[in-house]
Amino acid sequence: MRYVLLLSTLLLIQTVFAQSTLTVIRATSKNVAINDGGFLDKNAWSLSPKIKPDIFTADRTRKTKWVIFYTDIDSIKVKVKPGTKFNFIVLLNGKDSCYTQIASAIPPENILKNKIATHDTIPFTLTSFNAIHVKSVINDTDTLHLHFDVGSFDFRLIKDAILKKTKLLSNQPDALAGKTAPNYNNLNKIFKLQMGNLVWNNPEIVPTGLTSHDMDGRFGWNLFEGKQVEIDYDNNRLIIHSKLPKILKGYVKSKLEFIHSFVCVKGAFEIENKKYVGHFLLDTGSDQAIILDSVWASKQNFPTNLKLIKSSVLRDPRGVTYETRTVLSPLLKINDFEVINVPTLLLGSKNPVGFEVNYLGNDLLKRFNTILDFKNDYIYLKPNKLMSLKYKASS
Repeated sequence: MRYVLLLSTLLLIQTVFAQSTLTVIRATSKNVAINDGGFLDKNAWSLSPKIKPDIFTADRTRKTKWVIFYTDIDSIKVKVKPGTKFNFIVLLNGKDSCYTQIASAIPPENILKNKIATHDTIPFTLTSFNAIHVKSVINDTDTLHLHFDVGSFDFRLIKDAILKKTKLLSNQPDALAGKTAPNYNNLNKIFKLQMGNLVWNNPEIVPTGLTSHDMDGRFGWNLFEGKQVEIDYDNNRLIIHSKLPKILKGYVKSKLEFIHSFVCVKGAFEIENKKYVGHFLLDTGSDQAIILDSVWASKQNFPTNLKLIKSSVLRDPRGVTYETRTVLSPLLKINDFEVINVPTLLLGSKNPVGFEVNYLGNDLLKRFNTILDFKNDYIYLKPNKLMSLKYKASS
């Protein structure tokens, strides 16, 4: 059995790296800088000879771009188009071959599969913290409470839920007995995760420290790449469409934009006859209405004399705290919709995602039935029955 597994692994590597001649670049350090479409991250990557292949997924875009890997002594420049992959080797210290792949975040299109239209419904409840709560089952045995977070990626489970609500640590009896600390990098295999009638086989699960209140974890937008996600707050259901519904009465369409693979839209404040235009990350995992980036607010000379609602401290999923002020914004325009007197939280420090962007949280987004078209990159919004509710920060 051991030799069969070894042979299977070798065949997999040969299949993945089936290019006639792989490009080889050199390195004497594991640290690699990456320029992804013009965005340089000097600490983006660490070489690993043990992972075959080690896949770098480029930030999502439908445009062709260049991705450049810089080792300490060499580099490689790769053209990335939607659906493409490029394999190469980084020779570390002249002896260790690091099999590496640069992949588009958009997978190759499956034409045969796309001919069959599907519309899968996942029921949800909206919690008091504005979380889109979905019951999920792991390996047909463990029921967990996850929430749909458009501002997140993949499946993420909090460590406490892994320890107390699943059998994923049954291979670590001392950890379960409290004698040693759990090793969350050595979990039992997750072969199935089910939500409604949708099933993910062998999903990647990332342990995390924090998520929305009373939730065991979250799932992100990229699980539905190439599909349309309908968030119907009137009927408490997610509908995953393989093709866009034909009847879209009452919805207003606008373009989705992706910044470092985060889902964003453009919006504009109008205050005392002045416009303040910016990008807003869609964050259904936040119970706030609007969060403003401190750098953006400074560059825009965003008014500092708006009515103060409260001062508070926020904590991000990594446990980092941020001092904030919440003010009342008189008017925000999204698509052709206007929302008035919206509680707006001003970050008092650096944005936790590491780049300049504002946020639309679910205390605002829940007021619109939404269709997120991840095939054509559009968003459709329609006001729903929650539009007249008081905002949480104003209650």
